[in-house]
Amino acid sequence: MNHLSIEKEISEKLKNWRKITSKYKQKSTKKAVLQILTSILPFLAIWVLMYFMIDVSIYIVLALGAINALFLVRIFIIQHDCGHQSFFKSRKKNDLFGYICSVFSFLPFKYWAKTHNFHHCHTGVLEPEHRTVGDLPTLTVDEYKNSNWWGKLKYRVFRMPLITFVISPVYYFIVTTKFPLLKFENKRKTYLMILKDNSVIIPCYLAAGFLIGWGTFLLIQFYILFLFGIIAFWFFYIQHQHEETYKKWSDDWNFLLSAVKGSSYYKLPKFFEWFTGNIGIHHIHHLSSIIPNYNLKACLVENPILTQYTTTITFFESLKMISHKLWDENQQRMISFREFHRLYK
Repeated sequence: MNHLSIEKEISEKLKNWRKITSKYKQKSTKKAVLQILTSILPFLAIWVLMYFMIDVSIYIVLALGAINALFLVRIFIIQHDCGHQSFFKSRKKNDLFGYICSVFSFLPFKYWAKTHNFHHCHTGVLEPEHRTVGDLPTLTVDEYKNSNWWGKLKYRVFRMPLITFVISPVYYFIVTTKFPLLKFENKRKTYLMILKDNSVIIPCYLAAGFLIGWGTFLLIQFYILFLFGIIAFWFFYIQHQHEETYKKWSDDWNFLLSAVKGSSYYKLPKFFEWFTGNIGIHHIHHLSSIIPNYNLKACLVENPILTQYTTTITFFESLKMISHKLWDENQQRMISFREFHRLYK
């Protein structure tokens, strides 16, 4: 069956997707509060333990930091849901806890939420101004072929795993999310938004640095943030850069197909599902971002039709995806540089 036939079948079989997902949009204050308590309290406890372990063993500190990076992922998922206004029933509570979580994650609440919601509305759109928001920069085969040697070199360097998953998160946390680099329709409003976001985060970090000591605070907090950034970038990569993803120019783009085909179902052990707030169920999240993370698993289990056309990936299968570098419009799939040279040399 060709791509057009599959897309037509998906559109027909899932035309009632709004009705299917509607009952899972219900917010639960009890579940929300429980998730906050089981995320923030352990994070703070481990953070304090790391502080007292510095003079005992740096190896213990590093091991505890790795665990705390997972708790920070869970805290960030709360911030993420608050940005979608899907965590609490109340907008005020979503905003309050979104700002609180942003202090831990070092990611500006409102500005990040705005860019992320933009990503949800344009996932898989090939126009350059849409393609780089919320996803890793990806060139098509034709764009890469038409690039000069310097453009090719820059792209190949950026797509090296060390740069993509280690260096890029550092730049993203320090530069991309701290300055209004993305130009939305109202520049003044964007500037004020990110200024307000940073006015919540920066004073907290300054206060902690003066109280605890800059060396100790930076060692602990930024080590946790460093590991958290690697995990976050890995998930964003896996969920939209799988082989048979969905990428179209805006004239042919379809929201339903971008969610079901363009997002993967990252099937993880329950242990990691808990820490990642079920964000691996990414196709359903993109179908309806208003579904709280604590309802995603029920929606998945009770409605297998939603996953019938989605790429399901296990952890070990996801490791192979590091080689995905270019979008081949002819084949409608991601290919490696090696395959590019074999097919288009």
